[in-house]
Amino acid sequence: MAPTSPLPFFILALFAVTALCAASSVSVTSSRGGNNNPEAATSFIKSSCSATSYPTLCVESLSVYADTIRGSRRQLALAALSVSLSRAKSAKGFVSGLANGGGLKGKAYMAVGDCLEMMEESVDRLSKAVQEMKRFGGAKGQDLMWHVSNVETWVSAALTDDNTCMDGIDEKGVSVSGRLRSSIRGKIVNVAQVTSNALALVNRFAEKN
Repeated sequence: MAPTSPLPFFILALFAVTALCAASSVSVTSSRGGNNNPEAATSFIKSSCSATSYPTLCVESLSVYADTIRGSRRQLALAALSVSLSRAKSAKGFVSGLANGGGLKGKAYMAVGDCLEMMEESVDRLSKAVQEMKRFGGAKGQDLMWHVSNVETWVSAALTDDNTCMDGIDEKGVSVSGRLRSSIRGKIVNVAQVTSNALALVNRFAEKN
């Protein structure tokens, strides 16, 4: 009997390898398309921001993080906290410049100094909230809620610091010029608004877990 030709086996093996590669390619493409769909990520951000007090500001400040957020409520809350921390640091730097080199005197100097102290506390608390949000890992159930409660407490306290700063600047008898008062308020109000949004998104994350 003539020896069996190895050709059929070679052809079958070639077909098997080709099919495997094709399946792999489809799987990777599908996975990438689902995870990196910019329209889906933007839609998720808009939908989530609709539950905040300042939805337009929320969308504007978080859209740049769409690739990172994708469809994750945790990443959305973390991005919102990071925005709050960044703007709080910027506001603190602005108020620090006024307190240390703005030529203020008397009650105006004291009010701006108190505001600076509040913003320093706000930055510290938001920093802790961001770190706590990153620490969740695979936490679930009561353990997860404990972490979330810490974040909510720190963000709420930071928001109170922002409002206390503005109250001091607006207090009657404090001779902060109208233009200077408007500049400080503009910075702090923006911080307070993004922080309010961040707190709402953290609360939303907690409700869905």
